[in-house]
Amino acid sequence: MIELRRKKLAMSFPEVHAKATLSVDFQRTLRIPDDGRDYPLPPGLGSFPLRHVDDFAARLPELWKKHGGVMLPMYQSEALWLNLNSDYPFAVKVATGKINAITGEAWCDGIHRDPQDYMVTPEQPWLDGYCVEKGTIRQFVAMPLGGGYTVEEQITGEAEHGGLQIVVYPMKAEAYRDLYPPVRSYIADERYGVSAMPAMMVREPAPSYDMGLAPGGRMKQEIYDDRHSFDVWDTRASSRCFVHIANSLAWRAVTGEEPPTTPLTAREYEKTGLPWFDHYGGDQTALEGAAALAELKTVKEMGEDKGEHPLPENETVEDQLVINLGGESDGRPVREGPF
Repeated sequence: MIELRRKKLAMSFPEVHAKATLSVDFQRTLRIPDDGRDYPLPPGLGSFPLRHVDDFAARLPELWKKHGGVMLPMYQSEALWLNLNSDYPFAVKVATGKINAITGEAWCDGIHRDPQDYMVTPEQPWLDGYCVEKGTIRQFVAMPLGGGYTVEEQITGEAEHGGLQIVVYPMKAEAYRDLYPPVRSYIADERYGVSAMPAMMVREPAPSYDMGLAPGGRMKQEIYDDRHSFDVWDTRASSRCFVHIANSLAWRAVTGEEPPTTPLTAREYEKTGLPWFDHYGGDQTALEGAAALAELKTVKEMGEDKGEHPLPENETVEDQLVINLGGESDGRPVREGPF
């Protein structure tokens, strides 16, 4: 069962276990510079609004109505990250334009272990982009579908789907009882920055409805290997949702609502002195990353090839205040001085 609870998708499996609920929200954030540097995790600047596609079916393209799901607004070159929140374990598979964000492979039903094409919650609290190397992702950046920038278009040559696709599988109840004692409680670290953003100059959006996601700047983020045996996942029970991305003009025309103001740039955020983040994953092993995704051109590189300038405000950010999340240890030895 999937419910839209304000700005979150709630995927529940009461038939599996009373605690089997995963919530997903889509966080507005800074677009990190695409300059070859590896940046820490940027903050969340509030959730994108979500609306039922069925509530606006008369004003939407046929393919959107066919897929159903929900929709959210984004500006061209705006970034987002997925916030995954659950106490109960789930296998979570994410694609953009029906290209898997972990493996770079075309969408297929089910989950697969070799290569691993899913994440595991609650150990994996966030996903900020495409897994291109061990410990490194390329940030999700919105671009108009049809311009050749998106991962979907670079891999398939087609501009058909856009948006995001999510499917989740809960852990089997008997496996949960064996692996996680009742006293266990998981509390996700907060990764949020300023809650209010000033109104800013809005970039002109693309003329079409559909937006897709393209690879942006490099970010330090590990996608963790599944430490469980593969048979703990209940592949008979699943929920999936198509998340459509509308540009701001389409959002106004369809919903009658104003889209959110544009987020702060990385340089503007730096001037506030507010923190960036790092996530300590303990003894978990990170996936190697997908060569198919690493070989793709970033928005900046594609723009240079086209003689376009799709990334305004792409200046390097030199110094960041970084807060470590996810554990009390940063893994460094403690220096022993004289007593």
